[in-house]
Amino acid sequence: MTRFFAFAALALASLAATPVLAHDPADAVATNPPDAPYQKVNTLVPLPEFLPGIGELFVDPATLPAGPFVAYNHDGKLVSTIYMIPLSRMNADTSFDDLAAPGGNVDHVDIYFNAGHPGVEEPHEHIVLWHVPVAGEASVAE
Repeated sequence: MTRFFAFAALALASLAATPVLAHDPADAVATNPPDAPYQKVNTLVPLPEFLPGIGELFVDPATLPAGPFVAYNHDGKLVSTIYMIPLSRMNADTSFDDLAAPGGNVDHVDIYFNAGHPGVEEPHEHIVLWHVPVAGEASVAE
């Protein structure tokens, strides 16, 4: 019986120490299409499938309107994570803590104004977390 418990303890210790069993969240969005609950934005709202300057967008509908949205280039590779924060929510009393970067490492960040579009109708800021170098932005330019 002691041998059985020793074997079971060794087996459990081995499982706990095996990193291949861990699921890296970045893997879930690394390539197009990302894992659920992400859905293609153009199936949720009337937007083109590919947006020049952004790419092909996916979002978990439960997180609308802010996101995060994940964007892919024509080769299906993740290029950015985008938050779309309505200006009405950006004031001195608002803070945004622990925003996720589901695509992993961020190379640089762009923030720019958008007057509104289907899905996020009110004026808002696009906060773009680029997972590619600046030169990689060209892969979603057109």
